[in-house]
Amino acid sequence: MKIDSFFPDNVKAALKNDPPGEWMPALPKECIRLSSGYPAPKLVPSGEIKAAAARLLDEEHDLPLHYLGTPRMEKLKQQIQNRLAERDIKVQGDELLITAGACQAIDLIARVLLDENVAVAVEAPTYMEALEIFRNYTNQIISIPIDDQGLRTDELAKVLAGRKSAGLTLPRLLYTIPTFQNPTGTTLSGERRRHLLELAAVYDFLILEDDAYGELSFGESPLTLKALDTEGRVLHVGSLSKVVAPGMRVGWIVGEREFITAFSWFKKDLDHPFSQATMAAYLEKINLDERLAELKTVYRSKSERLAQYIEKYFPESVSWYVPQGGYFVWVKVPGVDTAEMLEKALAAGVSYVPGKFFFANQQEGIEYLRLSFSYESEERMEAGVQILGELIASYLKKTT
Repeated sequence: MKIDSFFPDNVKAALKNDPPGEWMPALPKECIRLSSGYPAPKLVPSGEIKAAAARLLDEEHDLPLHYLGTPRMEKLKQQIQNRLAERDIKVQGDELLITAGACQAIDLIARVLLDENVAVAVEAPTYMEALEIFRNYTNQIISIPIDDQGLRTDELAKVLAGRKSAGLTLPRLLYTIPTFQNPTGTTLSGERRRHLLELAAVYDFLILEDDAYGELSFGESPLTLKALDTEGRVLHVGSLSKVVAPGMRVGWIVGEREFITAFSWFKKDLDHPFSQATMAAYLEKINLDERLAELKTVYRSKSERLAQYIEKYFPESVSWYVPQGGYFVWVKVPGVDTAEMLEKALAAGVSYVPGKFFFANQQEGIEYLRLSFSYESEERMEAGVQILGELIASYLKKTT
């Protein structure tokens, strides 16, 4: 039996891409995980979630364990609607779809809107798993550079005008992480947010706003693109992974009713009733604003510490963005192939994500790496940065 003969052409094409998760090999035991975009272990509310699950089962017995779930699933939707309203995103129930995390949301949007004849525009660099998802549906990926103020909308305007005049495919969708971007930690300025929405209207494309880190600000949080959207062009994706717990797999899409209907059509009943109901029970008993204040305080301190360690241990030629929120610091290491260096870093007991995996054209990311300050303790972070600093210095010596 020739197994690949059963796959349609689009699946065969997708399977020629790098396997999912290729960006991080297996980590050695006790590795200092500067690669991990995970919450700090001490901030994951395992006790409160355990209590919420117990209360849920005591009150609703077997209901949360059935296909249809419980009334708390609808309550979760209302809780998210209320939270969105506090961020100036007014949404009706039929304009909101609960998903199994942000990745399912992105995949549903891609499945409904993209095929091999459709182009998608992305930031360069951008979230590597979003790139993996888009490549499953199209090879027409248009990269737009970013700087310390986020997506270069001036460059986007040039690219769009150039493609239109040349008769090339214009993007149907632009994917952006405008607030505390992954991997760079940068934030799209207010002026560029307005410019991006203007370009979407002129060139008739949709914007997928990934807001995974939007509530983890170290200062004032900007208005979301969705809050500024007057034409319904923004599909807003959010998640509770970074502010509660990623294993709960609770995310959402906000969009026009017709889009939500289509996404729901393909999602079918791929819900997690027990997880959603447990999350609703958890949210009933906590003050989310107080929790967010704690997260922001901890992550602001950890980001400052990571910057201090980089300043102390990395060679002077290294540069980085100072994040305004989120989980990550984006580092440029001139003259070093960070993917090649990773093997030695892992052998020395520290991990990071090489920059090439965040680019559609991987050559653009050869001299970059992403460090996470969210997961490890400050002591282990410092030890890991010291190891990396020594490795980088040794690589630079070889090139001089």
